[in-house]
Amino acid sequence: MSAVLRNVSFRYANGDTGALCDVSLEIRQGECVLLCGSSGCGKTTVTRLLNGLIPHYYEGELDGEITVFGKDIRSAAIEDLAGTVGSVFQNPRSQFFCVDTTAEIAFGCENMGLPENEIRSRMDRTVTEMNIRPLLDRSIFRLSGGEKQKIACAGVAAMLPELIVLDEPTSNLDLDAIEELKETIRRWQTQGKTIVIAEHRLGWLNGLCTRVLFMENGRISSEFAGESFFSLDSETLSGMGLRPVYTKHDYLDSRTGLSRIKPFDQRDVITLENFVYSYGRHTALNIDRLEIPTGSVTAVVGHNGAGKSTFTKCLCGLQKGFRGTVTTGRALRPKDMMALSYMVMQDVNHQLFAETVMEEIMLGADDTDTDKALDILNRLNIYEYKDRHPMSLSGGQKQRVAIASALLAGKKLLVFDEPTSGLDLRSMECTAELLSSLGSNITVLIVTHDMELIDRCCTHILHIEAGKIN
Repeated sequence: MSAVLRNVSFRYANGDTGALCDVSLEIRQGECVLLCGSSGCGKTTVTRLLNGLIPHYYEGELDGEITVFGKDIRSAAIEDLAGTVGSVFQNPRSQFFCVDTTAEIAFGCENMGLPENEIRSRMDRTVTEMNIRPLLDRSIFRLSGGEKQKIACAGVAAMLPELIVLDEPTSNLDLDAIEELKETIRRWQTQGKTIVIAEHRLGWLNGLCTRVLFMENGRISSEFAGESFFSLDSETLSGMGLRPVYTKHDYLDSRTGLSRIKPFDQRDVITLENFVYSYGRHTALNIDRLEIPTGSVTAVVGHNGAGKSTFTKCLCGLQKGFRGTVTTGRALRPKDMMALSYMVMQDVNHQLFAETVMEEIMLGADDTDTDKALDILNRLNIYEYKDRHPMSLSGGQKQRVAIASALLAGKKLLVFDEPTSGLDLRSMECTAELLSSLGSNITVLIVTHDMELIDRCCTHILHIEAGKIN
């Protein structure tokens, strides 16, 4: 067996409820296993048990037995697991140790004490197999979300682990990048690797996973063969709180520029002119003119590295050195845009500061908005966590806390960068409903690869490629 969990229960030290309850699981060598279920059901906790982050990094009460390729996770030093278990996290930046891509790919092998010639050989083979040579010798800080994910996968692959654990690996990837990740996983399968994936976006895993484990409230409640699971209809999956296997539209097929996708009464516009930004000699953004209808909910789409996040940072006045003007009845300077807007970043961990969820969402709100705050928490299904520390929540729950903070900030322009990454079906639906109900006084921009979210709440599509819209 690759991994065995026997009667495992775990309660986080800073959590009020048990993350896992009496879980038993055997994973055979060469399997590709999908863990699915609602946010907070325990998927990520299982991955942390397999890679040793529990109990060596995340503290809490742990009962039961966990072995991975014969190693007792409790007694094995976490550094001794590096050659056995490799991990790819939802936010790859959280696992980076270096500032350039080449050093990052080599880091794991160096940490294992491998000789230089072996490291170079493994790197060359990995880079060739994954077709990522153009990403070598690049700054980590200038990569798109998809490019970062590729570097994270390469760093893991170079260590040649026997078990690879992936936690929400596609949350920030476009469809092309997902296909590339799928090919990487297929390659790992041909090498006999054991793979465990915790994921909400299901369609891309059809044909990859040999077994599917559905989790509820810290338990494995159902088990399916891969083929049987992916034959379930959308209604059945929805009843389980899971997203459909296939989406209706791929908005990356739309023409570049701004287009309306739902009926919308034209009002005033936010006018952008001569929007230009460069990273050194590389021009990342070059938009001559763009008019965004006020009160609209606009999805900002494009392939990974298209310039979407750069565009929104410039619009919010957060990117120093950009050239351009923003007009909403009057010309606005960058500091005016900062005062007008609120941005929820892709990695919300950088935006959580308070001791409780309630304190967090009230940081930028009027003190009299308590009832409104509680209503938003309830509508986002995180009311029960209002007294919890934000950092004790799951990734999807943290995302909803950040969304709640934005909705209470009283700003006229709200910008969300991948707001539904890590969110299950119900949470995505609640988020879409809230964003649709904000009214004509608030303009919303959503950088997203989530086609279901776009279908549910967006009135317009802004398609950017190579920093341009035409």
